[in-house]
Amino acid sequence: MSQAFAKMLGGATVKAYSAGSRPSGRINQKAIIAMKELGYDLKKHRSKSLDQVKEYGPFDAVVTMGCGDACPWMPAKQFIDWDIPDPKEMNEEDFNRVRDLIKEKVASLIASLRSV
Repeated sequence: MSQAFAKMLGGATVKAYSAGSRPSGRINQKAIIAMKELGYDLKKHRSKSLDQVKEYGPFDAVVTMGCGDACPWMPAKQFIDWDIPDPKEMNEEDFNRVRDLIKEKVASLIASLRSV
């Protein structure tokens, strides 16, 4: 969802990549539904491993979402941990709350990167 929000809010000037330490190869159905409510089609995405996006670095920022001590290293100018709960097992209302939090965080990050 963070990659989708970066594309939605950042336009053509923002390049965003999403990856995980244990990708399943498919996007969570709840995420597809939650983003469709906002007019974004996640069906065209797939989950990727960190190795699959590392080639696009170095990055201006790498954002992790609550990985704690297990955060992987990626080539980046700055590292940010948002400590966002994994919503995959949440009910729809809580899932959408996390989705909206991610949107706020992405908007704030884009604004901060543009002001540099």
